Amino acid sequence: MQRICLFPGTFDPVTLGHTDIINRALPLFDKIVVGVGINSSKNPMFSAEQRMEWFRDIYKDEPRVESVAYDGLTVQFCKKIGAHFILRGIRYVSDFEYEKTIADANRTLDNQIETIFLTGEPKYTSVASTIVRDIIKNGGDASPFLPQAVINTLKNKL
Repeated sequence: MQRICLFPGTFDPVTLGHTDIINRALPLFDKIVVGVGINSSKNPMFSAEQRMEWFRDIYKDEPRVESVAYDGLTVQFCKKIGAHFILRGIRYVSDFEYEKTIADANRTLDNQIETIFLTGEPKYTSVASTIVRDIIKNGGDASPFLPQAVINTLKNKL
C-alpha cells in the first residue's frame, strides 16, 4: 500500500514555511498531495489555480508532490485520493492546540486516517500567509518569506 499524505491548507500565498514542511515530509511518504482548500467563508488574494500552479512550479522535478483543489470535509477528500495521513505544520503551541482539536475530530470521523504534525524550522516560525498578504497589500517586499515561483508571479503582476 502506498503511503499517501494530504497536506491541506489555503496556501494564500505559498510560503517558505509551507515548502519547509513538504520538503521535510517527503522522506516519510510515497506521495504528498497538497490540497488547496476552497473555503467559501474566506476571500483569498490568489485564485486556487494560481496556488496550485505555484506548487506545480516549485515541485516540477519532484513527481511525488502534486497539488489539487478541494472543498468539503478533509477526511472525505482523503478517502477520495486514498490518503491515510494528513500532514500539518506547527509553528507555536497555540497552533498545536488548534490542530489537535481538528485532528481529534477527523479521527472521530475516520479512525483510519492519522494526522502527522511537523514543527516548522525556527527560521520560518514568523512566516504566516496572513502576514505575507498584509505585506503584499501594503506594497512591501514579502520576498524573504516566499519561494521563487511566488516572487516571480508577484514581480510580473506589478
